[in-house]
Amino acid sequence: MSGILFIISAPSGSGKTTLVDALHQYVPNLDFSISFTTRAPRGSEQQGREYHFIPRPEFEKMIAQREFLEYAEVFGNYYGTAKSILQDAARRDHDVLLDIDVQGERQVKAKMRDAVSIFVLPPSRTELESRLRKRSTIEKVNSEQVIRRRLDMARKEIENYPNYDYILINDRLDQSVDELEAIVLGERIARSGKPPSVQEKQYLETREKCLKSRMERKIRGILDSFDVPPPRISDSD
Repeated sequence: MSGILFIISAPSGSGKTTLVDALHQYVPNLDFSISFTTRAPRGSEQQGREYHFIPRPEFEKMIAQREFLEYAEVFGNYYGTAKSILQDAARRDHDVLLDIDVQGERQVKAKMRDAVSIFVLPPSRTELESRLRKRSTIEKVNSEQVIRRRLDMARKEIENYPNYDYILINDRLDQSVDELEAIVLGERIARSGKPPSVQEKQYLETREKCLKSRMERKIRGILDSFDVPPPRISDSD
């Protein structure tokens, strides 16, 4: 693959889909991978838009034929990214954005170490719970058990944030969209080897602020709300 591979992950309810949809409007030459899954569509989800919904035997056949870049089983359902998305993007000289979970991120990073990974955090556990309750109402799945399960999964996913290159706190949507755009464009600019313009320097500066190493102190309150201990930071940081 000649382009840049971007990975974005987030707990359910963090607003990742909204961010990705906005990025699609602002950044050209960026292909968005649509994952395959064996679960049934939820709410207004449509075949080929949010996911490729396929039967379990068909998914397992794709596994056997080594058609997946990464895949995982979550809550009894398979999710996976087909290798063909990278091949298609390479032919068009496009970059690729993968919307995958923390298991998928580990698999892809092990194979493609120059991939750029971005983790989206909710502003707090309380806010995430509120968003999940609203989503459950829309999906007509008003189950306390489902909400608690998703919150528990969110905590487990957030524990993996140190594996990512960039951190976004999705508190104010406009700002989060700007930061995500800056990360993608900033990586392109940095890898181009060309002197940046004034506008490009602004992208690079915003991108730098979102680096995981620059976000460690800022996200401590969020980690505390999920009972996730932060890694040790030296006094010199």
